[in-house]
Amino acid sequence: MTNPGHVTRTLLLSKKESSLLLVSRGSSSNLDDLAAQESSGISQLRAFNISSAPSEPYNYPSSGLLLGWGLRNSVGVAEHPITGGIYTVENSADQLRRLSSDIHQDNPGEELNFHGFLNSSSPRGNYGYPSCFAVWSTSAFPSLGSMKTGSQFSLDPSSLPDNDCNSDKFTPPRLTFQAHTAPLDIKFTSDGSVGFITLHGSWNRDAPTGYKLVSVAFRDGEPVEPSDSAKAAVDVLWNRELGNCPGACFRPVGLAVDGEGRVFMTSDSTGEIFVVRQGEGHSGAGIGSGGGGGGQNKGGRTVVSVLGLVVLGVLGWVVLI
Repeated sequence: MTNPGHVTRTLLLSKKESSLLLVSRGSSSNLDDLAAQESSGISQLRAFNISSAPSEPYNYPSSGLLLGWGLRNSVGVAEHPITGGIYTVENSADQLRRLSSDIHQDNPGEELNFHGFLNSSSPRGNYGYPSCFAVWSTSAFPSLGSMKTGSQFSLDPSSLPDNDCNSDKFTPPRLTFQAHTAPLDIKFTSDGSVGFITLHGSWNRDAPTGYKLVSVAFRDGEPVEPSDSAKAAVDVLWNRELGNCPGACFRPVGLAVDGEGRVFMTSDSTGEIFVVRQGEGHSGAGIGSGGGGGGQNKGGRTVVSVLGLVVLGVLGWVVLI
């Protein structure tokens, strides 16, 4: 599976199908033509049986259960704890132009994709990359037509019509997020009602965005918000001054949820571990580290601590740094 570009591999051992190990592989470049070929093994999510592994190593492009291709770089992979549905969060492309217009500031959107169930034999889809991308911002979008947030578009509609991108030839994202926020992980609470997502933060945008932990509400194994929603991601912990990013702010990466429902989040830029839990009786204004952070009033209380020591409270969730 060696290739330049996106060299990391995300692994997930299924709890529903304990013999299966999911392996996500990204593209070799920003726009990798090989990803359009199912046989290439590029930009794919596959599952491999580790209870009866062959004597020789698996050949990734031709082995295992193909859960999807056309996935530019799905770093975050998660299994819904109740239904067993497989979700990924995808980093989309940079520096795009459409019909000779520069659209890279606010498009394409990052994606939450659904890949079905490991015990199902249903067909696995092409999620579009590098041919089709998700609309995030419809403002001043060239030749928008009837497309909206979450619709898929082509860079050159004269050679690949937008209607094809939105046909059954391709699988659309279940949700779309702000362009260039760079989602790197997704983890569910034990009851599956919330999916937490780390947004590592932008580099390919004049005004920084991301650099925060967000939550997405789920019901019956699916996101509550419709696929064209632009407000599915709710801020939990974020840097107050994005002008300090990335040099002087935290950058979320990995997540883990423990048996008490606490969410552990790493920051690679500051070398910290944040711990987020629901709490009571705390209120305040601003949480975080490095560039400072903030919280929203979403019906609970939020607190920030260092290694379990409470240092500041904010409406929303409790955050232990």
